[in-house]
Amino acid sequence: MTLRLTDEDERILAALAERDGISRQEATVRAIRETAARRGHEEGVREASKWARDRYADVLRRLGE
Repeated sequence: MTLRLTDEDERILAALAERDGISRQEATVRAIRETAARRGHEEGVREASKWARDRYADVLRRLGE
């Protein structure tokens, strides 16, 4: 796989890798995995929030009165 980065993105990636003492490849893999995990967490929070709003809709409506 070839990853094409702008000069600025390359500098950012190099700085991340250097700060963590890892290769640029490892920094890239970590960034991908962290983003995927964060998005999965955000989706879980959205689902839990929807469930709570649905479950307690009447209570929330009454509190708003």
